[in-house]
Amino acid sequence: MFSLFLYPFSYLLVFISSKHIHRPPAVMATGQVLFHRFYCKKSFARFNVKRVAASCVWLASKLEESPRKAKQVLIVFHRMECRRENLPIEHLEIFSKKYSELKMDLNRTDRHLLKEMGFICHVEHPHKFISNYLATLETPPELRQEAWNLANDSLRTTLCVRFKSEVVACGVVYAAARRFQVSLPENPPWWKAFDAEKSGIDEVCRVLAHLYSLPKAQYIPVCKDGDSFTTSSKTWDPQAQQIPKEGTPNGAAANNDTAIPKVSAAPNADSSGSKDALIKVVLDKLKESKKSDDDGKSILIEREVREEPPSKPKTEYRQEVGGERNRERERERQKTRDRDRDRGRDSDREREREKDVERDRDKLKERSHHSKDKGKDSGGHSDKSRNYSS
Repeated sequence: MFSLFLYPFSYLLVFISSKHIHRPPAVMATGQVLFHRFYCKKSFARFNVKRVAASCVWLASKLEESPRKAKQVLIVFHRMECRRENLPIEHLEIFSKKYSELKMDLNRTDRHLLKEMGFICHVEHPHKFISNYLATLETPPELRQEAWNLANDSLRTTLCVRFKSEVVACGVVYAAARRFQVSLPENPPWWKAFDAEKSGIDEVCRVLAHLYSLPKAQYIPVCKDGDSFTTSSKTWDPQAQQIPKEGTPNGAAANNDTAIPKVSAAPNADSSGSKDALIKVVLDKLKESKKSDDDGKSILIEREVREEPPSKPKTEYRQEVGGERNRERERERQKTRDRDRDRGRDSDREREREKDVERDRDKLKERSHHSKDKGKDSGGHSDKSRNYSS
């Protein structure tokens, strides 16, 4: 029952806010589909419709690659709320407590949306099929705008989560053709070429006809959290603050006060003696309740005094803080020294390695020179032996 009124209302919120933040129509359509997907799993009584609508617009702007800051979304929804509730329009201060609470709630709801959808936020709209279908069927051009309007209105219902985009597009084309009395080919059926069924098309037309028979969209507060952007989410239940906790002196006093009229209402007030007796009883009970209150307060004060640790003077506290800071500085200095030492050791090792490499090179050069000299000597001896032999 609530969905019949809350879904159209949320559509208006998403549509108007997307126009105010100057985003393309794709952001509005994507935000509405995300809204329907979320409330298919969650309850209206647990999550506030207005704040979920704001989160859907914010997430849709990021999905459609035309992002807006959270500040702009919150300011737009706050201004819309003030106008709708006939409140004085006040600028939402960025550095106020209310703005910080609204921003935290927007981020939290955004995480809820992504979690419930499993981070699968791909959206396919029926609008991209309408032009192709009408061009294939060779219909007159006036059907295009009518079908487009019906596709926009279908986002106010749950058709986007019940049927595929192709089926919704076929239903919209069929409804527009019926309005303009344009005949579509039925032999063979035209919807078979677009992977749709006649039952799905009839259901889409029925839902749209029922939507146009509904009254103007109104907001029905069913959520326990903050109902608007003009109030904080922590002040939704004013009676909870008035109820005293159990075991406190105020609770005992309240119980005594509630018990007083029961005693006074029981007997008959015919004789003056009975009235005097009742007055005395009431006065005695009031005195006892005051004594019990005083005793409870004294006990609480004694406990607080016992539990409070002895406070240190300011000078000792400053000395301790200064000592801790000095220790931290010394630790940092020691760390830098250790790093420098490690770097020096590494550099020394590299130098030693370079020296070893140079030594190896020198040894190789010396060996090559020795081998050349030996070759020359062997060549000279062979010439001498040849001369002697001759």
